[in-house]
Amino acid sequence: MIHVLFVCLGNICRSPMAEAIFRDLVNRNNLSNAIKVDSGGIGNWHVGEPPHEGTRKILDKYHINYAGLKARQVSKQDWDDFDYIIAMDDQNIKDLYQINSDDGHVRIAKLMEFVPEAKEENIPDPYYTGDFDYTYELVSKGCGHLLSYIRDNHNI
Repeated sequence: MIHVLFVCLGNICRSPMAEAIFRDLVNRNNLSNAIKVDSGGIGNWHVGEPPHEGTRKILDKYHINYAGLKARQVSKQDWDDFDYIIAMDDQNIKDLYQINSDDGHVRIAKLMEFVPEAKEENIPDPYYTGDFDYTYELVSKGCGHLLSYIRDNHNI
């Protein structure tokens, strides 16, 4: 079983969007018995809250299920529980290494690192930009490439 954790600042916009999109891809490819997905935030401001209204609206627009998603904070335990910790931007990466500087067996990377010839290195935070459509476009592309990467590297 491969475990993937998506991380952003507060776990209400980008990372729950990635979790929902990636889980949808996993389910549509009949891989739910091989890949588990979760998300978390660097900060604890929104713990227990559902995804941001903008994230919910864009996921509804594309008929992607986000039922039951609640914000949680990333913890050092996640390094033991996950194979991939996928961040949305450079600051998330820096913050992750502040939580735990030991990579161990975990692959820590930004989502856009999996997209060949990506136009963006970081996924802008729609909490600040208000552009949930562009975030969705980038996250969807990243999730598709990440799933291909995982399938290729784990023979799934």
